[in-house]
Amino acid sequence: MESDTGSRRGAPRSEQTHLAILDAAASQFQERGYANFTIEGVAAQAGVGKQTIYRWWPTKTDLIAECLLDGRLFPERLSIPNTGDLHTDVVDWVSQVFELIRRPAGRGLVTSLIAAATANEQIGERLRETLGGRESVVARLSAGVEAGQLSPAKPITELAEALVGALLLKALGEGRTESGDAVRLVDALLT
Repeated sequence: MESDTGSRRGAPRSEQTHLAILDAAASQFQERGYANFTIEGVAAQAGVGKQTIYRWWPTKTDLIAECLLDGRLFPERLSIPNTGDLHTDVVDWVSQVFELIRRPAGRGLVTSLIAAATANEQIGERLRETLGGRESVVARLSAGVEAGQLSPAKPITELAEALVGALLLKALGEGRTESGDAVRLVDALLT
């Protein structure tokens, strides 16, 4: 897979080396967080030279961005469920995202990716799809309309964007949430 961060110089990359670097980067990021993430640590874990990484990814943000784009940084559990109860599903999903951003490493991941998203449109789209699951949220809200659990007059896309935006704003703050915040947010938007 080619890096989406621009053109690169040098010999063609080995797919095995490429995957080893991405695996090491994701592991280092999850273990150390953004602030303590180093190319040196990734190189050591992947068994490659730093120059190999820098040749393919000019900055650590570029490397982290590819890990995000490749689906290596967020757990699948951030997908919105569909148990048949729209309100409960959205509250559970928002609660899971709040749990992620309450942890310093999770909040650090999200805020650093927000910063990277301002420089790279693909990172922004992937972050919205992954963290917010905008497409899955739109699909889940649409299913709620079909099931009679949400008014068809509600603007589905805008509701999904409002949910994602609220989650990102929480991450940009200190990630503090209180008991009942997920319910209040969902109630404010869906009722």
